[in-house]
Amino acid sequence: MNEPHIQRLFTLALKDHLKSNRHMAFVSGPRQVGKTTVSLDLSDFYFDWDNVNHREMMLAGPKSIAGACGLDVLKGKKPVISFDEVHKYSKWKDLLKGFFDTYGGGVLIIVTGSSRLDVFRKGGDSLMGRYFLYRMHPLGVSELAGIHSLDELLRDPIPIADEDFDALWNYGGFPEPFVRRNDRFHRRWKRLRNQQLFKEEVRELTRVQELSQLEILGKLLASRSGEQIRYSGLARTIRINDKTVRNWVAHLVSLHYGFLVMPWYRNVSRSLRKEPKWYLRDWSDVRDAGKKAETFVACHLLKAVEGWTDLGLGSFELRYIRDKDKREVDFVVIRDEEPWFLVEVKRSSMSPSAQLEYFQKSTGCSHAFQVVTALDFVGADCFERNEPVVVPARTFLSQLTV
Repeated sequence: MNEPHIQRLFTLALKDHLKSNRHMAFVSGPRQVGKTTVSLDLSDFYFDWDNVNHREMMLAGPKSIAGACGLDVLKGKKPVISFDEVHKYSKWKDLLKGFFDTYGGGVLIIVTGSSRLDVFRKGGDSLMGRYFLYRMHPLGVSELAGIHSLDELLRDPIPIADEDFDALWNYGGFPEPFVRRNDRFHRRWKRLRNQQLFKEEVRELTRVQELSQLEILGKLLASRSGEQIRYSGLARTIRINDKTVRNWVAHLVSLHYGFLVMPWYRNVSRSLRKEPKWYLRDWSDVRDAGKKAETFVACHLLKAVEGWTDLGLGSFELRYIRDKDKREVDFVVIRDEEPWFLVEVKRSSMSPSAQLEYFQKSTGCSHAFQVVTALDFVGADCFERNEPVVVPARTFLSQLTV
């Protein structure tokens, strides 16, 4: 099988960063999402903490790294150096700060990690002002349709091949299973990835000791993607206390196993304010078709709001709306602290949800979409409509520039 060449959004974003910024580029994202491939493509020198020889050089300090890269010799252009998984080193901030402050004028730096680098910023960030963060996500409809500009939020709808959309739906957006499109490989890939996450990364990056119970929690959450989290119920099932289950969920979020969407309550009477909804990062692991559709769109929307924010196009959030009368809309995208558009996800339903009109009036959203994953592409701009409208996922998602 000839593997298709896919222009990654994050390659373009990092190229743009390296042209116009002296700051380090921090690239955070799930394991096997493509961070190493992108950084290797852009780098002149690459150091991986998991490589023993590279680790020894990093432990020797900034001068050792500079010597290996020849930074003491004048060059025609600044070399690009990548550090991968360096946050596993307890003094990684000091290492990067010392290297950047000493050699940053003559070098460009990319730092990648499978754990969330933004989590490690808590508590006195010695690197403040020295980096920009880019949160890398799996492939999505927009990337498969082709990336043309990083300066806009929306674009005209662009179709992707049916076989590409089907592969994205069935095998997820992680590059290797998406490209291979083989059931047996996909099952083995998922098993190995989960083993690495629950048995290696959790042990290396958290203080969790009860790995078997944490793995049970992961399986429970995989079956509940798109549901509100009930911490007390999860705690009873796994036989741990509420505080522990909250901490474990936070660890799984930090390791990119899943993510939480919080409720939006401004201008929503009798709204819920505390209960988050949980979504799995890999929608291909969700068995229920309805939950899979919602998770599929959730992952695309999270990629959009984080990408727009990281690229400096505004401040964006992904939320949901639910009130005490059990009226609910799956998602609301917040732009600069104001509701922008609503999204209700369906697998095949063609009847617009009454909740869209109700919450559009109360929140003042400009747009309200019922996004249907089973519909064929339509070459019309979803965002030209202001009233609630049923739209194909293939059309709607292709319009989000990231």
